[in-house]
Amino acid sequence: MHIRFDVPADPDYPGRVAAALSRVRLRRYGQAGAVLAAVGAIGFAASRVFGWGGQLLPLWIPMLVGGVLAMLYGPWARWRAQRRSGRYAVEGSYDITDDNIMMRSGSESGGIAWDGVDQVRDTPEFWIVYVRRVPATVIPRGLMSVEDAETLRAFMAERGLLQPR
Repeated sequence: MHIRFDVPADPDYPGRVAAALSRVRLRRYGQAGAVLAAVGAIGFAASRVFGWGGQLLPLWIPMLVGGVLAMLYGPWARWRAQRRSGRYAVEGSYDITDDNIMMRSGSESGGIAWDGVDQVRDTPEFWIVYVRRVPATVIPRGLMSVEDAETLRAFMAERGLLQPR
């Protein structure tokens, strides 16, 4: 297998990549925030109903506020990453073989060996490549030909890397 495609200098592309990677990395903040907010709200309501108001109120309010702030952290970080990444728009390319994924962006280049890839997750726009359970890079399906995308999908499925959405 040898797949090569170019990435145009689109100012929106780095923001979409940043959003996809940060969505994966920051998901736990939203989940933990939802739990904290729920426990804080339940505790606050129970303290009002059962008359514990003065004793435990200093515990429930910060828990509720902290949970809401943790849930808002992910969207805020994604927005910030998208806003800041627009200036990184440079031409690049991908060169994917049976052995590795080589990426070039401007004057920088790097690669990931398929042997080091733990899994690949499918999103609507990208395949997110994980190395040691950490999202390392993305492969943009929309910039590939349909035949190349199917070839790569079959290759990743054969290796047991492709995880469903």
